[in-house]
Amino acid sequence: MEVTMDFSLRKAIGGALLVGGTAIGAGMLALPVVTGMGGFLPATVIYLICWLFSAATGLLLLEVCLWMPSGANIISMACHLLGRPGKVAAWILYLFLFYFLTIAYVSGGGQFVSSLFGGPHFLGAIVFTAVFGTCVYLGTRVVDRINSLLMIGLGASFCIFVALGITKVDHSLLTRVQWVPAILALPVMFTSFSYQGVIPSLTTYMERHPKTIRFAILVGSSLPFLGYVLWEYLILGIIPAAALGNETVIEPLGKVFPQSSIYLVGQFFSIFALTTSFLGVTLGLLDFLSDGLQIAKEGAKKVFLCALIYVPPVIIAAFNPNIFIRALGYAGGVGCALLLGLLPILMVWVGRYRKHYPVLQRQLPGGKPLLFFLGAFVIFELVIEVIREVSL
Repeated sequence: MEVTMDFSLRKAIGGALLVGGTAIGAGMLALPVVTGMGGFLPATVIYLICWLFSAATGLLLLEVCLWMPSGANIISMACHLLGRPGKVAAWILYLFLFYFLTIAYVSGGGQFVSSLFGGPHFLGAIVFTAVFGTCVYLGTRVVDRINSLLMIGLGASFCIFVALGITKVDHSLLTRVQWVPAILALPVMFTSFSYQGVIPSLTTYMERHPKTIRFAILVGSSLPFLGYVLWEYLILGIIPAAALGNETVIEPLGKVFPQSSIYLVGQFFSIFALTTSFLGVTLGLLDFLSDGLQIAKEGAKKVFLCALIYVPPVIIAAFNPNIFIRALGYAGGVGCALLLGLLPILMVWVGRYRKHYPVLQRQLPGGKPLLFFLGAFVIFELVIEVIREVSL
């Protein structure tokens, strides 16, 4: 009995780290840049809203997973609950979102490898993808273990960054309050809480145990919220908003603190963040393509699936070395809102109130009013994305 409980606890903690690691990625490096003109307080409020929304939709997707047979992914869920239109929409949105996220992470990882070891960016992208793509090929168990180690590195480098940076914070830089620029940053902030694509893989890995998976979702999704608020406090308190520019936050950090330990630690933090997110996103994409194309994850077939996942992003990143902030914007504005926001809401609505699936599987209270409210928030985010694109 003790062995079983210890094993379940390890899985729950590993699952929470996978959820947190999937969310904490390249978006974190862009967040202070897009939120800087709004200020610390407005950013914190929007982070809180995005966290609550992401936790709610994660639980909704878990509810759908428990209705479906083991191994089902978003494509088969959407087809079963929303029919052929749902299946087509899921295909388009999933590929759009997760390929753009993969492009962003490959580009960012390639930049780090090339800056650390020298050589052209495209070679760095190939090396980064080959090393960590192999982990995904080896399966969820390997990804879980590697991700746990990377999360330790992420946590350690973040703690060191906090220790080095906390004394350099200028609180006068944190007094800015501009709600309009902060709200316009919502699509990128929305993307930075995206982990829901890994829920089907997590459900199978955790043997469809609702309490364990719910723990992983709630605890794991809280990690990025806490990390983002502290990260925002440090960066906006160290770097003036006008100096952030349109690059990732690491570049202006290097300009403010050239050849310093805080800049070096920031670089290592960035690669840990990129890699954990890369692993979670591409693991979910592997399961999605296997389910959607009905190709077994074994032998040469699995190699083919991995080639579909990694070759196009490497090629695109090679020809566009500075694409990752743009890729995050493309992914989050529409892809995240519709696929990871609206789709779970619609599927649960149909499952609960059209097909009348068992109430025992319900993971999120609130009924129709809460589902309606969550759907309205998605529409609001889409409107903000349109306004943001027009204003750029």
